[in-house]
Amino acid sequence: MEEIKETGKSTASEAVTDNPKEVSNFIRFIIDEDLKSGKHTKVITRFPPEPNGYLHIGHSKSICLNFGLARDYKGICHLRFDDTNPTAEDVEYVDSIMEDIRWLGFDWKDKLFYASDYYDQLYAYAEILINDGKAYVCDLSPEEMASTRGTLTQAGTNSPYRERSIEENLDLFRRMKAGEFAEGSKTLRAKIDMASGNINMRDPVIYRIKFAHHHRTGDKWCIYPMYDYTHCISDAIEGITHSICTLEFEDHRPLYDWFLDQLPVPCHPQQIEFARLNISYTVMSKRMLLTLVKEGYVKGWDDPRMPTIAGLRRRGYTPEAIRDLSDRIGVAKASSTVDFELLQFCVRDDLNIHANRAMAVLDPLKVTLENYRDDLSEEIEAQNNPENPEAGTRLIPFSKELYIERDDFKEDAPAKWFRLAPGREVRLKHAYYITCKEVVKDADGKITELICTYDPASRGGWTKDERKVKGTLHWVSARYNTPLEVRLYDHLFTKANPYDTEEGKTWLDNLNPDSLMTVNCVGEPGLKDAPNGFRYQFLRMGYFIKDKDSTPKKPVYNRIVTLKDTWAKLEKKL
Repeated sequence: MEEIKETGKSTASEAVTDNPKEVSNFIRFIIDEDLKSGKHTKVITRFPPEPNGYLHIGHSKSICLNFGLARDYKGICHLRFDDTNPTAEDVEYVDSIMEDIRWLGFDWKDKLFYASDYYDQLYAYAEILINDGKAYVCDLSPEEMASTRGTLTQAGTNSPYRERSIEENLDLFRRMKAGEFAEGSKTLRAKIDMASGNINMRDPVIYRIKFAHHHRTGDKWCIYPMYDYTHCISDAIEGITHSICTLEFEDHRPLYDWFLDQLPVPCHPQQIEFARLNISYTVMSKRMLLTLVKEGYVKGWDDPRMPTIAGLRRRGYTPEAIRDLSDRIGVAKASSTVDFELLQFCVRDDLNIHANRAMAVLDPLKVTLENYRDDLSEEIEAQNNPENPEAGTRLIPFSKELYIERDDFKEDAPAKWFRLAPGREVRLKHAYYITCKEVVKDADGKITELICTYDPASRGGWTKDERKVKGTLHWVSARYNTPLEVRLYDHLFTKANPYDTEEGKTWLDNLNPDSLMTVNCVGEPGLKDAPNGFRYQFLRMGYFIKDKDSTPKKPVYNRIVTLKDTWAKLEKKL
């Protein structure tokens, strides 16, 4: 199917119109037809995460899609936790998922549900299947069951327990529920077709025995329903109209429909699949992300290198940027991988408007203005954000001794070098013109200081004669500054496709050993008192956010993204 993308940006707070998007996608087309035909009068969607880990950027597309459709069609979107595997679930994950959804700008209001809410009904439906001869208790072990499953080209073989009587199956199933059998010794399976071309239809397991404490139901149950069985029935109980899921569930749709067709459910929702969001230089598997956390490759689920929504939030990405990304990539049937640069482009696009400016020097080189009075200091007025006049101005201290970036000076500079060099003049942002007169080195020949002069008539960074100076440098007062710890993040993996490995290697071998570099540097005094989570553009260095690890003595800033915008350059070429 040809990919159809939506245009324009949407936010969670935008007004809902009577006409959703002018340029639609195939899901909106289905919904439009359903409303037009009278099949549905109200749109009800759901976001059904498993509480077995933190949400990642891939989930954001589903969140934006499900909640966005409900918003645009003046419908409802439920949040339902698929809590059917108590050994992998945790209240921590439940809380983090709710926090992430709210942070993205969406709200389920009073429509919060759990699959465990329906355990009694799910059990009753299972007995209906048994009574109708459509489910049976099987004693095969997982390994034995796998050996009878067959392949894509070879049919499976029937379980030797497939023809048990209805009475025996009911008795065994009730005894499973009562806890009479060992974990893993028996399962309840749907009786469908072991010769089906769709492996999912080859007598799938409906219930398994697990003696595990559930975070909501406690020890009431020792049998737990499987996802494919639980999900469709939960949708039907809640009256979901459009069950939107990612493409890997396309082969599960016949099973989704089979269960609903066999049972007296209140309605039969329509499952619709779309391509999931994949992004280069990262992994989207919860199992792999859990490995990174548990084995210490990262510092928790919210490590700024992680593609989790918690990690992106701590990195400094904005919910507006993530919603923008979701809009830009659109909704399609064909799987594809989005360049990580597109996400960074969306972040820059948002922060350019909303982030205040500040100056920080990451690799300081001392500059002494020899004609500036020793006892003099000034306050230089600077705009907080030239893109937003309402952001106001701030005062920056200026003194005889300053710091500039070391790589802003070159002793043997080429003709087209527009930064500082011996005998050359540059502009200090918001302040004065300076000219380098002398270079001071230590015994090893390393440059330790630059002796410069300043032009008092150029205050504000301009002169009356408007002589042209091409270079403008950021700076920080050596006398009045705040020490900073700055964390510079790069891709977590060295390859755009982390799954691409050499023989004998694993995806972990593609981890980037230089994904984090920490530097101690200096910044404007105001950076010390900013609240945690406040974002800045450090002039010429990128966008940064104050991290929760900050202390009163030493603020910590994470680099969100550099100022380099390769995606914008690529768009120009195209």
